[in-house]
Order: sequence, then C-alpha cells, then structure tokens
Amino acid sequence: MIWTPTPPTSWPQQPRAGSPYTSCRTEPRPQEPAIDTSAPDRRPNDPTFPGLHVRPVDGWVNDPNGLALIDGRYHVFFQYNGAEPRHRSITWGHASSSDLISWTYHGVALVNRPGNIDQQGCWSGCLVDDRGLPTAVYTAVRDSPAEAVVALARSEDRTLLTWRQSDHGVIGPPADRSLTETRDPYVFSYAGHRYAVQGTGGRDAEPAVLLYGCDDLDRWTELGVLLDFTDPLVRRIAASSTWECPNLFPLDGHWVLVLSCWQDGDLCSVYLIGDLEPHDAGPRFVPRSGGRVDDSSAYYAPQALVTADRVLIWGWAREVQRTETQLLEAGWAGALTFPRRLSVVEDRLVSTPVAELDRLRGDQLDAAAPITARAFEIRSDAGVRLALVDGDDHQVVVDGSGPVRVFVDGSLIEIFTAGAPPRTVRAYPRPTSVWSVRSDPASVVVTTLSLPSS
Repeated sequence: MIWTPTPPTSWPQQPRAGSPYTSCRTEPRPQEPAIDTSAPDRRPNDPTFPGLHVRPVDGWVNDPNGLALIDGRYHVFFQYNGAEPRHRSITWGHASSSDLISWTYHGVALVNRPGNIDQQGCWSGCLVDDRGLPTAVYTAVRDSPAEAVVALARSEDRTLLTWRQSDHGVIGPPADRSLTETRDPYVFSYAGHRYAVQGTGGRDAEPAVLLYGCDDLDRWTELGVLLDFTDPLVRRIAASSTWECPNLFPLDGHWVLVLSCWQDGDLCSVYLIGDLEPHDAGPRFVPRSGGRVDDSSAYYAPQALVTADRVLIWGWAREVQRTETQLLEAGWAGALTFPRRLSVVEDRLVSTPVAELDRLRGDQLDAAAPITARAFEIRSDAGVRLALVDGDDHQVVVDGSGPVRVFVDGSLIEIFTAGAPPRTVRAYPRPTSVWSVRSDPASVVVTTLSLPSS
C-alpha cells in the first residue's frame, strides 16, 4: 500500500552483495503474549466492528502478509500500526488459527527499527518455509520508497512467535532507476527453482512485474521483467501507474497472477490467467484472460496461500466512507476479509467462501423482520435486497438476482453471487440501525454468525 514517509535525512546502505544472513546483529525478539481471540463481543459497544474477521481490537490494519500453514496451524500476518488508526510506522501483526474461524492474536511480529533498514516500516511481503525455517520476506523502507530493499526475518521456532530481523537487505532497487516504486516480494517455485516477483512502476515508467532468482534466499539475482505493460489484455485489465502486491501461483493446471492496481487514487485488485514460458533468464508470464479478484474498491492488496489441496486468498477491506476524525474516534481502521477458496473455471478466477465458515452459523432469523444481530449470513436462490435502515436513512447494500450468499459482520459485508466476482462493501450501522432483507420467503435463509461453543 502506498504511503509517503517523512523527508529523508540520510540514504540507506545498499545491501552487501552475497552478505550471509548470519551477520545479522539484531537479537531474537519474542512477540507479546496472545492478546485476544476473535469474537463478536470484542468492542461490544461498537456496532461497526467486524469481530469475526482478522484484526486486533485497536489500531490500523491493511495488507495481509506472510500467509502460511505451518504444522497444521494457519498464520496470517498483516500490516499493522497498533498505536493509532493511521497508516504510518507499519509493523507486522500476527494472528493464528487451527480452523480459520477462531483466531488468536500474538502481538507484533516484525517491528520498524529506528536507524535500521526498516525504520519507516516493515511493508508487505510473504513467508517461506525455507527447509524447515519459517522466513519472512518483506519490503524494508529506511527513508524513501525509491530505495526500498528486500529484507529477511527468520523465526526462532515453528510457532512463529520469536523473530530475528536482518540488518541488511538481500537485494536493493532495480537496475532501471526509473522504477521508483518497487516492493512487495512474493516467492514461488517453478521447474525445480525458486523465484520471486515484485511489483514496480514510477512517475516516468510503466508498471511491471520484476523477476528474481532466489534458490538461496540470502542471494538474489535480478532476472528482468516477468510481465510488462505492452500486452493489450494487460493494458485493459490492469491499468495502473504501479503494480503492487503481485502473487503468482499454479491453480487447476494454470498459472494465476494477481496484481493490485492504483491510478489517481482509484484502487482495484485484478487477476491474469495464463502460462509460464521458459526463457534463458527465467520464465516469462503470458496471459490469456483476466478480470477482477473482487468487484469493489474497498477490497485491495490480496495475498494467496497455496496449500497441498487448495489455494486460499485474503484481502484488505478498506474504510471507504469514514473521515480521519471518525477513524480516530473509532480507534481502529481496516480488516481482513474472510478467507476465500480459489478455482479456475472456464478461464475465470472464481472465489467462494471457505467451507469452515459454515461452522459460524447459529440461530435462524426471521428474514421478514428487522435484523439487529451484529453478524449474520443470508443465503438465497432467488436474489436479495439488503438495506441498512436508521430512521429515514436507507442505504441499499445488496440488490441482485440469482443465487447469492451475503456475510455481514459489523460494517463489513462480503457478497458472493453466482457467475460474478465477489464484492466487498462497507456500511456503518449506528446503535439504532437495523438491517432489512427482501427476498423470496421460500428461498431465503438468514442465520446469526458466532463462534461455535466448542
């Protein structure tokens, strides 16, 4: 996610080529004790708070980072400022779960360190299980985004609760110095080798995805451009001045490239489906179809988790209708979406709610009556019209036909309609607000959502 730091007072050291990770001077630092578990009664007096979604009680949350399944436990890291609901002094927060619905929060994992390579923030990245050693690969910003480096942090154990951050980057800015916005490393494997991608762009450059060789995570080699902006399909689907948060992964016999795009303040997340073709300096991505990962500007910077039997994706649900004053009064901003399972169907990327979310279902509600529950799900085979009502205020949130599932959790609404990309919406209930559902009574079911008792 874009952020302009304070003006630089000094420029960062360039990474030492081939410098071994063991030269790190930073001592291992344990995370804080687990601080809470997700439940709708977190912030009980705030009807807007999405208590079932991944986010701590306080502070700022944006991009999901470092998604991993380690020894049967899911780990989700995220961009986090626990001090205030503002996008500055970014660290990596950490939550983990054995079932994708009940989350334990472990405090800050990676910290921005004054005077070091990440003093302006530990920006987005991924997590690699490197021969049994969990390793975070992230963008470190000392003073200026144009001088950002790729940094490593290694966990002291497989619980991912104690981390050792390096004091040098493994690779610095690209050789093309017009690419002043390069960040968000994502590591993947292809043809027996390990590679990484970063998104890039700049005021005087078109967006691109850069490719790196990193069989040894401590020694990276720039391999050129995986994808540029020349293909007409790419220009139509992924118009942007910079591409952020690239994800590249195999799915259902295809390769999928996910990109987050921004242009003059407009944000969206898109996908391209295609193939990797071998070249002398490493593979190149050749797309043949594409579209939106989520059909909403409230959804941004998703990250995919590839496991042995499925690919999951989380996104950042932005606050799109609140002023800075309202955010400061609330004390929190941003959340991660529910996890979604990905598949490729007829050259389209399809997202569906993970099956684990079914366990959140509680009591059935009367769909014809005003709904006051803070978290609930709507399922209908004949479409639904959902509105947030408070006196004369009437905000229509969903209005569509055909099979649909809608998850409401405070102010965070996720809509899954057959044959269309999902849509993430924000609507902010007041204590006096109610939800109104209109649908065919014979085809609609509304149930509360809450953590199971056991």
